[in-house]
Amino acid sequence: MTMASGFGKLSGNRETDMKKGLAVIGVVSLLLVIMVVAIVYSVDANSHEMPRSERPRTKGNNSTDEINNSMKAITAICQPTDYKEACIGSLQSVASENTTDPKELIKLAFNITHDYMKKALEQSRVLKEAEKDPRTSQALENCGELMDYSLDDLENSLKKFGEFDLSRLDDLIHDIKVWLSGSITYQETCLDGFDGAKGDAAKKMKEVIKGSSELTSNVLAIMDGIYSVLQSLELPFFHRRLLHNMDMEDDYPSWVSGARRRLLHTGSAGIVADAVVAQDGSGQFTSIKDAIATIPHKSNKTFVIYIKEGVYKESVTIDKSMWNVMMIGDGPTKTKITGNKNFKDGITTFKTATVAAVGEGFIAKNIGFENTAGPEKHQAVALRVQSDRAIFYNCQMDGYQDTLYAHTHRQFYRDCTISGTIDFIFGDAAVIFQNCKIVVRKPMDNQQNIVTAQGRKDRREPTAIIIQNCTITAEPTYHPLRNKLPTFLGRPWKEYSRTFFFQSQIDDLIQPAGWLPWNGDFALNTCFYSEFDNRGPGSSTKERVKWKCIKTMTSERANKFTVAQFLRGNSWINAAGVPFTPGLLP
Repeated sequence: MTMASGFGKLSGNRETDMKKGLAVIGVVSLLLVIMVVAIVYSVDANSHEMPRSERPRTKGNNSTDEINNSMKAITAICQPTDYKEACIGSLQSVASENTTDPKELIKLAFNITHDYMKKALEQSRVLKEAEKDPRTSQALENCGELMDYSLDDLENSLKKFGEFDLSRLDDLIHDIKVWLSGSITYQETCLDGFDGAKGDAAKKMKEVIKGSSELTSNVLAIMDGIYSVLQSLELPFFHRRLLHNMDMEDDYPSWVSGARRRLLHTGSAGIVADAVVAQDGSGQFTSIKDAIATIPHKSNKTFVIYIKEGVYKESVTIDKSMWNVMMIGDGPTKTKITGNKNFKDGITTFKTATVAAVGEGFIAKNIGFENTAGPEKHQAVALRVQSDRAIFYNCQMDGYQDTLYAHTHRQFYRDCTISGTIDFIFGDAAVIFQNCKIVVRKPMDNQQNIVTAQGRKDRREPTAIIIQNCTITAEPTYHPLRNKLPTFLGRPWKEYSRTFFFQSQIDDLIQPAGWLPWNGDFALNTCFYSEFDNRGPGSSTKERVKWKCIKTMTSERANKFTVAQFLRGNSWINAAGVPFTPGLLP
């Protein structure tokens, strides 16, 4: 029976299982009702409801009673949103007069958003057919791809919403919020692609995406509202997994096997790979692209590609249908994938990546990723990562501006080296860098360096760039120029940019002010930046900028942004066999 799939394994007693399933459904329905009651109470308390004089008369009119109750339910569902008019209006247009079930209304909100996204996707195709300017045409083509990713994340969220499991409700809502955040980011990236483009295509795309992005934000707000209410109720099943921090050997994903974990602990001689790439002909393939072509689609089995020592001049994409791919090299300076695509040569930033990891569950070990375009070519990405639960272990990412695009979803980097100049760690992923070396290089003479540029567009997105127990240092050729060509920890790329430096060694290259504005006072009141328990000559916060968004962090608060809590990483990172610290260092 498919009905039982969301409630765990059948016990063998059909009647007992049915009762358990109905009990879970009942509790879930109760939780949703509690959510609505709580929100409705807030509406009444804050006088946001329709003025009494404007309400339809209900006495003796069942139909009007139903309409009024439906309107109350819609208003309650939309209360947490930032775009209430769009939320209420869109739900009113499709909900039947007697629809009051919160779960059904939330599903309708998902479906309405899905329809708007499809319109935006179609609009990008229509505009591209008529576009003459090459850069604008490329931006429109990228929009088609990005809106497709956005739709995938929305559809995954809706599917997950239908899989209520009380024992995992906290993780379920967290997954949904991560994917909705990805959906929002892809829409924003579509618009970013029109920087420098000619014509009015950007204006038209902004108009059509405005509706879908507002509705996506609303769905995220609704899910965050559920999360907040459940948190406030302090239900034991909702907090259990976070409070006990999970057994380190517990709860492995279904695709994990002991063999996969052993692969990350073995030397190259012990690797048993599905595909071997070697430039000298000693493997099955001489190019990475040819090996990738053999990856099965949407497989739950790990597919291992062993790339032998060599410099591979290729553009590589692990596309969205390629799940659980593991790439292993002979060392981050021995196995290197390199390219030189860049913005100045007419390519949008999104498409400059030498390697793009999109399919979920991607892992890389002992590999170098490089973009050699140089600082004069401006944006030039070495590695772009969209893969959910992606892991990079003992890897190296080298470039100048925009080296590492941590684009979306959950990502973890351990014992890696990342080098660059301007915004060289950027994006809107939920990402933690742990025990990494972050190397600042010499920029152009008229430039200054910025380590991070985080792109959180919506305040409810569960995303941030988190640098924990890393070393931020200068490349030897840059070190003598560090005062002439200054370096800063970060700047706010989007309105709710969020970046933390925890327990890290910060050398004397970082300016005393610490942080740099993006443009005037943009986002200086809404971003969230913090430094906690750092060390080294560049770690002093005495002369840091005094923006409203610069926050002092306690150890209790900082612990919420660690691997165990922020990434829910105790299961999927440990399952991959990668060493990590779940919390703060002692």
